[in-house]
Amino acid sequence: MSSSMMRDKRYRDVPGTTLFDAEQSRRGYHLNQFCMSLMRPENRERFVADQRAYLDEWPMTEEQKQAVLDFDLNRCIALGGNIYFLSKIGATFGKSFQFMAGSMTGLSEAAYRDMMVAGGRSPDGNRIADNPDRVDDRSAPPGRASVTASIYSSHVPAMGAAMDHGKTDEPYWRPVFAGYEPTRSWLRDNTPDVILLVYNDHATAFDLSLIPTFAIGTGAHYPVADEGYGPRPVPGIDGHPALAAHIVQEVVQDDFDLTLVNEMPVDHGLTVPLSMMFGDVAQWPCAVIPFAVNVVQYPVPSGRRCLELGRAIGRAIRSYPEDLRVQVWGTGGMSHQLQGRRAGLINPEWDNAFLDRLIADPARLAESDHLEYIEEAGSEGIELVMWLIARGAMADQASDQSDAASPAPAQMPAPPRVIHRFYHVPASNTAVGHLVLQDTPTNAETASNGADQ
Repeated sequence: MSSSMMRDKRYRDVPGTTLFDAEQSRRGYHLNQFCMSLMRPENRERFVADQRAYLDEWPMTEEQKQAVLDFDLNRCIALGGNIYFLSKIGATFGKSFQFMAGSMTGLSEAAYRDMMVAGGRSPDGNRIADNPDRVDDRSAPPGRASVTASIYSSHVPAMGAAMDHGKTDEPYWRPVFAGYEPTRSWLRDNTPDVILLVYNDHATAFDLSLIPTFAIGTGAHYPVADEGYGPRPVPGIDGHPALAAHIVQEVVQDDFDLTLVNEMPVDHGLTVPLSMMFGDVAQWPCAVIPFAVNVVQYPVPSGRRCLELGRAIGRAIRSYPEDLRVQVWGTGGMSHQLQGRRAGLINPEWDNAFLDRLIADPARLAESDHLEYIEEAGSEGIELVMWLIARGAMADQASDQSDAASPAPAQMPAPPRVIHRFYHVPASNTAVGHLVLQDTPTNAETASNGADQ
């Protein structure tokens, strides 16, 4: 199946077939998690003893619960269930997979077994052309979401602690927080509907048992992590599962492998930038999609890979058929080293050159190798590659400039406008960098038109 057919979901027209895509996963999350709970013997016993009571412990829809009680696997699948998860229900009652497959086709277990012995079901009469309900024109409406700005910031945990403990007016911290006040003011008039926030987990949600290179949060809510000092006194974040699922659908078709995460705590890498931009609030003013990047264990993704991923994310957002204002934030850095004899390394000259290159020539900056980051910005300065994801999402990077089919440079939108730039040394163990870039309406329109082609 071609990439374009996957993007417009023509697979939905294959008769009697439901593919478990990101949208289905979002719809059936709690249903499938219920099924997984049946992997434990004590849970199977409780479910068999009182099915309704056990189901009521799960935040499933009433329709999903009834489908389980009726053992209607087709209905469960239509409501977001996946057959590998749903099979746990049948196994709980000692039913074979042939029994379950037969129940979905209107056959008894014996009749289904006989059909398989005879060679199985033929695809003849079961292709898209044989489906009377197929949709011949599945052209998506023009995308209306836009990437209005990108924001870049260090995510030093001590900055969050200074806010949490009322130290922002102390002489040490006053210059740091003064450097973010222009952005707070600007955001009051430019609050997005959704932020895709690129950060790295600091051995909080992910330990050495699972290290995804790129992980996108597709869930509805994420709590604040306890990083050893207790959770920060800030709100948890509400995600945007529909946009996140759409980004997954599009970006994977662009050959980027993403790990989907529905449940995880979020640490200072995500909460500190939100606090620096929005201040002390009872609730964040918009939805946030967490996007975690591994920059802790090598190999870590290259700058080139991050820039290309940002381009793919920008195209995906602009193809989303809902009027959303989206910002993409890149966090981490700037120069700092937290370990070894070089701990405390700061390189203002390199940091400011990085900001210059990020604004004016991100493609060339993306060619910098990891060794440059390590030598010049310190071992933890490698976090700066995440800024290239946010930069790649901007309109002037909408097309892959290494692609011969992309527009000529003269046809590309102009670089975004610099709204605010700030640099300070130190904040605890690091240099602090901060940048706000805004697209002009003309740039955003050009990028959207390119995404539709």
